[in-house]
Amino acid sequence: MIEIISAVVIIVGVLFVVIGAVGLLRLPDFYIRISAITKAATVGVACIMIGVAFYFNEISMAFKAFAVILFLLITSPIAAHIIGKAAYNSGVPLWKKTEINEYEEYKKSKPNPEESENASPGKSESDNVI
Repeated sequence: MIEIISAVVIIVGVLFVVIGAVGLLRLPDFYIRISAITKAATVGVACIMIGVAFYFNEISMAFKAFAVILFLLITSPIAAHIIGKAAYNSGVPLWKKTEINEYEEYKKSKPNPEESENASPGKSESDNVI
């Protein structure tokens, strides 16, 4: 019975990974692709590891499987965010049908750190103009 449960959970995990791979091929731009593959791979590998923990039915294997799941849940979203931000800052274009670009609005409202380094303490920006 445990073999059947673990096989079903592993197959569900493999299906999530396959759906993520299809999304990687079919989705229109880099940012949507990275979002889809990160979510699908995280859920897929988590299901596979849960299936492995069920199959071996040992506490040590379950701890290792849940450590892998915890590591993926912590690192995958952070890595995808950093890669997406680096791609945006490098000029990777958004999909042509993208209507809202909140990060651009955020960057415009955020003060530029290079300008504040050049400014003298206690002086306004207009005092620095020669």
